[in-house]
This record gives sequence, C-alpha cells and structure tokens, in this order.
Amino acid sequence: MDRRYPARPIVGVGTVVMDSDMVLMIKRGKPPRQGSWSLPGGAQELGETIREAARREVREETGLQIEIFGLIDVVDSVRSDADDKIEYHYTLIDLAGYSVGGTLMAGGDAQDCRWFTRTEINAMDIWSETKRIISLAGDKFGAIDKSNN
Repeated sequence: MDRRYPARPIVGVGTVVMDSDMVLMIKRGKPPRQGSWSLPGGAQELGETIREAARREVREETGLQIEIFGLIDVVDSVRSDADDKIEYHYTLIDLAGYSVGGTLMAGGDAQDCRWFTRTEINAMDIWSETKRIISLAGDKFGAIDKSNN
C-alpha cells in the first residue's frame, strides 16, 4: 500500500524509550516530517504484532533492543495536501519501553538518534503530539531506572 494518498489508514507504532529522565529520539529520514526529531517507529508489517513492530522499528532505527512495558495512547495522524486530499493517514499506537541491549547507532529511516532530557524535548520545535505522548508516558509510568528492571 502506498503511504502517500492511501486507500485506507496505515497502522503505525511509536515507542517512547526511556532511561531515567532521558528519552530516545530519532531524526526522521523520510516524509512525513522528514528532518524532524521524533519517536522511533514506523508501519506495522503483515503478520507482526504491535509489540514486535515496536521492537523491530527501534532496533532498525537506533540499534537498540528494547523491552515494552505499556501502552501510552492511540493517535490519529491525518494530513491533507493543498487540494484538501488526504495525503497521509496513520493510526499510531504509542508504547513505552526501555533498552535492554544493543549499540546506539542510527539506521533504517533515521538520519540520527540520541538521548534527550525531557527539558530539552520541551524546548524543541517538534510535532506537538510527540511532546504530548512523551509527557503522557512520564505521567503514566514515571522515570524508568533500568537497574531496577
């Protein structure tokens, strides 16, 4: 299915990977929002559970292996073009997780990846929904200390 001008919504997954007060972000290498910092994630593949999709996307884009521990929210992202035709339509399932291994290195659709504090993220010029999801993850799950997991 084409991602631009799809016949139906595309199911995607995003993951707030947390370590204490740090959150893992990727710089998007493809539209929509190419060049912007965002959460690791992408489209669910046929036969894949949402948790499997989240683990795969984080591994492909950051080199890290993660453990998923909770659902944050479900978000609809619909963008229209200048002619008011639906150009992108995603149903995004946002999960929370923490790193359990791997080496941080951008790959796949990501131009870059790095850890940011929540204060740094709040000062960034990024999609407001990304900030809301990160804040909601903090509210629901608090700071994650991997040494206690």
